[in-house]
Amino acid sequence: MPEQFKYYIVYKPYNMVSQFVSPDAVRLLGDLDFEFPEGTHAIGRLDSNSEGLLILTTNKKVTKLLFEGKQAHERTYLVQVRNVITEERLEALKYGVDIEVKEGNVYRAKPVDAQMAGAPENFEQLFPHYHHVPHSWITITLTEGKFHQVRKMVKAIKHPCKRLIRVSIEDLLLGDMKPGEVRELEEADFFNKLNIDYQQ
Repeated sequence: MPEQFKYYIVYKPYNMVSQFVSPDAVRLLGDLDFEFPEGTHAIGRLDSNSEGLLILTTNKKVTKLLFEGKQAHERTYLVQVRNVITEERLEALKYGVDIEVKEGNVYRAKPVDAQMAGAPENFEQLFPHYHHVPHSWITITLTEGKFHQVRKMVKAIKHPCKRLIRVSIEDLLLGDMKPGEVRELEEADFFNKLNIDYQQ
């Protein structure tokens, strides 16, 4: 009988790392109010200061299928940036900006899309004082994933990141999920929404 794998999407909260084990005193995925089966691991990561959609599974093949396949997969982020962003700055972001990557090399980062956005509804204010200072919300969609890429991109247009939330990976959506919430998906639904041939 074929092995039965498990697939989950999680709203990773702010101030939690995307792993179950760490030598550091940090909040872990195991601190979520959910009993994950043995062998569950995260696909891709969100750093501690970022939040939103995270994939967990017991299927070790998903990482290769998602990140090493011929087809690039889109990931969309909702970003709160400091100060009111102008259309000119947004256009500059769409055109592509230079960011520093590994070992000081410069990389031209170009999003698939970047748009103005409204503040999320029914949204928990982690830092209430941010609401009272000039800021903007934008969405950025990428198919590449350099280290801290979104944060570096908005900093390059002089709008430092204040909050970063991944809201989708292909057709997997964060939707109305709340921080810390876990949802299990059927295998076919999971791969269909990621636009991956899961019979590979």
